[in-house]
Amino acid sequence: MELEQLKYPIGRFEPQSSYSAAEVKSNIQIISALPSKFINLLGSWDSDKLNMAYRPGGWTVRQLVHHVADSHINAYTRFRLALTEDNPTIKPYEEGLWAELPDAQTAPVELSLQLIRYVHLRWVLLMNSLDENDLARTYFHPGSQKTVRLDEVVAHYAWHSEHHYQHAFQLAARNNWS
Repeated sequence: MELEQLKYPIGRFEPQSSYSAAEVKSNIQIISALPSKFINLLGSWDSDKLNMAYRPGGWTVRQLVHHVADSHINAYTRFRLALTEDNPTIKPYEEGLWAELPDAQTAPVELSLQLIRYVHLRWVLLMNSLDENDLARTYFHPGSQKTVRLDEVVAHYAWHSEHHYQHAFQLAARNNWS
């Protein structure tokens, strides 16, 4: 399998200029489904499987799950900032360095699976309560120098959810892990 396909199993995220109410709803459903998909896939994996990189030079599945928890906690916080402040500047973080911290390399994945589960419960509850005006609110990302609308954030994290789920799912498929 080609490295680009291993890195981006569902392709790269391509933001749209706008999102319909149906697209937002579908993206929220994808975010909502991630915790149970991860739990169902990874629930019986032993340390050898969890400590395997999903691609050459990539993170282990353990690091990947901890990354998703870190990333989605940050996204949830940024989302709330955008809803309560006018175009706040968010705080970027070095996700690659976070994945190298000792807890990301050794902590049981169950800790992050539960974090993902409960953050998603709160986040999905919040997202489902928003109207078109709320979803048009923005934050400024100093890393990309872009102002981002919340409906795009929803789309991005739906993509991010499936992107990382597919890393683990396709690793399992390539190794015939049922």
